[in-house]
Amino acid sequence: MSQVTHSPTHAGARRRSQRVLMQVGIRIRGKDAQGKDFEEFTETLAINAHGALVLLNARVTSGSVIHVKHNKTEEEQECHVAFLGPVRNSKAEIGVEFSSPRPTFWRVAFPPEDWSPKNPEARTASKARTEK
Repeated sequence: MSQVTHSPTHAGARRRSQRVLMQVGIRIRGKDAQGKDFEEFTETLAINAHGALVLLNARVTSGSVIHVKHNKTEEEQECHVAFLGPVRNSKAEIGVEFSSPRPTFWRVAFPPEDWSPKNPEARTASKARTEK
């Protein structure tokens, strides 16, 4: 796994859950746009409790059902393709969404939606650390 960064929350674009920029090794399998079975090992670009953003060689269609398997835990979840993005270096940016929210699938703690560095509790915790 590599760098973890929290993406900024924009006032006009509220998300259902916090997005975390994190590479997690996964296997995706399903049917491509031609109806042929495919299986591909890749990594996430961003994750959240509802799914992930990945780069995929296989061409899929919006709404198609795929299965995502976490390489480290071997846990597998059914997802659907919720977003088709731009193609970079022959790989398409794909947003996948779990059939129902799975906040524990990625094995990371997502910050609460109302968390921000301006939150009084965040200042208290930071102040307590610097006073030690």
